[in-house]
Amino acid sequence: MTSEAPLVLVIDDETGSRESMAIALEKAGLQVRTFDDAERALEFLDKNERAALAVCDLRMPGTDGIAFLSEVRRRELDFGVILVTGFGSIESAVEAMRIGADDYLTKPVDLYELRKRVTNVLENRQLKEEVTTLRTMLDKRYGFESIVAKSAQMERLFEQMRLVAPTRSSVLITGESGTGKELVAKALHQASPRSEERFLALNCGAIPSDILESELFGHERGSFTGAVARKIGKFELAHRGTLFLDEISELYPELQVKLLRVLEEKQVMRVGGGDLIDVDFRLIAATNRDLEKEVAEGRFREDLYYRLKVVTLRVPPLRERLEDTALLAEHYLAQFCEEHGQPPKRLTSEALGVLSHHAWPGNVREFKNFIESTVIFHEGEEIDVADLPPELRLGHLSSSSLPVQNVVGEPRAMAEIERLAILETLELTDGRRAEAARILGIGLRTLQRKIKEYREAGLLEG
Repeated sequence: MTSEAPLVLVIDDETGSRESMAIALEKAGLQVRTFDDAERALEFLDKNERAALAVCDLRMPGTDGIAFLSEVRRRELDFGVILVTGFGSIESAVEAMRIGADDYLTKPVDLYELRKRVTNVLENRQLKEEVTTLRTMLDKRYGFESIVAKSAQMERLFEQMRLVAPTRSSVLITGESGTGKELVAKALHQASPRSEERFLALNCGAIPSDILESELFGHERGSFTGAVARKIGKFELAHRGTLFLDEISELYPELQVKLLRVLEEKQVMRVGGGDLIDVDFRLIAATNRDLEKEVAEGRFREDLYYRLKVVTLRVPPLRERLEDTALLAEHYLAQFCEEHGQPPKRLTSEALGVLSHHAWPGNVREFKNFIESTVIFHEGEEIDVADLPPELRLGHLSSSSLPVQNVVGEPRAMAEIERLAILETLELTDGRRAEAARILGIGLRTLQRKIKEYREAGLLEG
């Protein structure tokens, strides 16, 4: 018998009954500890958290089975209880089940039935523990904890999310590409009463218009060429759960009308079908466009827009919360070092300073991809400014290192700044002129002409 076997307590004041149950459970591969009264068993439980289950006689002198069960539940012990009752005391057993017993047996105890009931209770409790663990993991992965931030802007967003999540209201999430709108949608779902049900996501801009309607509404067999079987759409699949429609602005006009009808009537009809199907889902939509502008220019229905924006949440771009870059860097460095089997890496304070001054037009998605690429290609444990891409270093230098004070009072100040920028970029790109021209945003011929001028003026060697 291994030490991993569950520990079961057998509590009965009758020696013969107690010993026969103990032997039967030990033969089933379980660890067993016997007690002739419930008080001693409770004292044992106070010191042994790994005990899993007790088989306890209902009627005993002193603390009986009901009192034992009540004390176990009062102490909120994660512990199963099966009560054993004599014939004629079934009412007491039913009452015990009502106040929290996992099961009950009648005397004389059928030892085969005892092993079966004990095994069932242990398996059910293990399953509940696994579900609880999974829920904790999901909350950590998709809940508020999954959004790495500490800035004031994100704290305000979190507070709005906490207020909105428990409601049934539709939510419109706005923000630039890469800001994490789907992550916000998942966190809202996890914090809602619908968290036990499905979260389904659909990108309206990634699916051809002739297929999108079938994806949303489903279709009946034979409703169009290629419909060889019935398909259940996302509206039905999300019943009692949450449906997330990303890039909602990409819905074509006819489908906008149909979506509005579903939201108002809570019913759908499959393509090629004739029956209305009741649906109950929460809609969360997202867009990186200005929907008010889309409405004004006739590309998006005004009535659908107001139906969607019952609650609007804006996810700020990374450039508005650059104080989060250090936290994001630490998080993604640890994540990708583990994923790619790399030793831990860290950014120097100077490198972090460069990252915290970059605009990150691709937002968190760009930042995340940059960190992953850095983990893969950088061999050392410390990542310094010299290890960053040229465009990041140049952006930092142009905003902080160039002698801007020379602009005032010197006729050649702008020309000097231009020269310094060109020379610095050539140095950062190891003399690769095409790459330097691309970073500077000028033509290659223009760069070559400038280099020739600097050489002729004695401002550039070689």
